[in-house]
Amino acid sequence: MIEPRMDHLVYAAPDLDALVAEFTERTGVAPVLGGRHVGRGTRNHLVGLGGAAYLELIGPDDPAEEPLPAVFGIDRLTGPRLAAWVVRPADLDATVRQARERGYDPGDIAPLSRRTPDGRLLEWRLTPNRGDRFDGLAPALIDWQDARHPTADGLPQLRLVSLTGRHPDPSAVGRALAALDVTLDVTGGPAALEAVLDTPRGEITIS
Repeated sequence: MIEPRMDHLVYAAPDLDALVAEFTERTGVAPVLGGRHVGRGTRNHLVGLGGAAYLELIGPDDPAEEPLPAVFGIDRLTGPRLAAWVVRPADLDATVRQARERGYDPGDIAPLSRRTPDGRLLEWRLTPNRGDRFDGLAPALIDWQDARHPTADGLPQLRLVSLTGRHPDPSAVGRALAALDVTLDVTGGPAALEAVLDTPRGEITIS
């Protein structure tokens, strides 16, 4: 089962242009430019996953700049990685409080923003990309506030067939997920998120 409140998946790489080109070749679908993240040194490209969910391809705005941004571990990557998933709860503040009461701290809520190619500034709130996310298996939490959601802009579409995870301690991940009231199938193994996408060129797996 795919978590019904999933907002987006984060596919990160140290060279975004190369990632977009490789993804387009594999899928037959070209992600569109989302924009630049203000003050973070990253930009993204987007593709819809059906409904109000999408895939974000993210990397350095300038791959030659040193050091690379630490966002989603980009500065440590040697290739593409499905680095995170993001859930949109009905009440972000209440969800964070509840998770802490249940023994899992998803992190403090911070403001973020992105400048779109047409000049609009999108502003939202997110639990930060730090703390114990169990190598990306525990989701970040987002509140888009009054911002126009990325899927409202007519993104090119793929279908998310499945999202699963592996971790050396799946029971610990399960406790964090339960504290957040979210669902993800997690089995034992080296830490990884794995998404299966239905594309014009057949099903592909990204992890």
